[in-house]
Amino acid sequence: MRVFVTVVDLGSQSAAADHLELSRPVVSRYLAELEDWIGARLMHRTTRKLSLTAAGSEILPRCRQMLDLSSDMQAAVSEPDDAPRGLLRISVSTSFGQAQLADAMAAYVKRYPGVSIDMQMLDRTVNLVDERIDLAIRTSNDLDPNLIARRLTVCRSVVCATPAYLREHPAPQRVEDLSLHNCLTHSYFGKNLWHFEQDGEQVSVPVQGNISANEASTLLRATLAGAGVAMLPTYQAGVHIHSGELIRLLPAVEPRQLNVYAVYASRKHMPAALRSLVDFLVVRFAQEPEWDAGF
Repeated sequence: MRVFVTVVDLGSQSAAADHLELSRPVVSRYLAELEDWIGARLMHRTTRKLSLTAAGSEILPRCRQMLDLSSDMQAAVSEPDDAPRGLLRISVSTSFGQAQLADAMAAYVKRYPGVSIDMQMLDRTVNLVDERIDLAIRTSNDLDPNLIARRLTVCRSVVCATPAYLREHPAPQRVEDLSLHNCLTHSYFGKNLWHFEQDGEQVSVPVQGNISANEASTLLRATLAGAGVAMLPTYQAGVHIHSGELIRLLPAVEPRQLNVYAVYASRKHMPAALRSLVDFLVVRFAQEPEWDAGF
């Protein structure tokens, strides 16, 4: 399986042979033995390039999982102190990664120096198995039921703008007044409709503006530049509101809350490092997070 994965990653049998310090015939033999065991051809072999068959595409992520499990078993036996070890690949949105997770990961690896973290800042939903992601941090109220999730904390939002913008545009007094403002919107969340809870009832307000972006960090920068009104997560905008750079608008109205989850593919064969990281994040990001203080 290691030979098969290496051939795929490096693109040729000869490159895999050099990397694994094996002869080319041995690499070919291992591939043939794996195909015999699977009962299907895994690769199309030509003189110009290698490509996966349908069976190969199906088997590849499972081979990676088994190799990861093998490494975890070896680490568990060789390290009697039971300290978490190994590489963890984490997917997280750019805004949450920059505002909160980077500091959390610095604290985690200081506590567990045997663990390495590879953070993938991705503003899209990833396939954990296909993209070899151990843990995804997702902000949502609608998760894939096939995945395992642990709730970390709540994600609240605030509507805000700069003092400079508000000197030129009267601050909205009601949520309906937002339709009169240049609202900076997220491409995937609330592009044309912002959702609130007011007096125990759900209220939705149509909004429009001349800037949208697919991640919140860009919207924050545009808001700080005075471009308009934005709905931003408190974990990101809170520090700027406390400093006076941004003014919170409509404080009596609560934008719709979302939950922040740690999401992973399976509880089975869960590496010690992944288990310890999830436990660490549950404690780090409390049910009432520090960044919501004062809101």
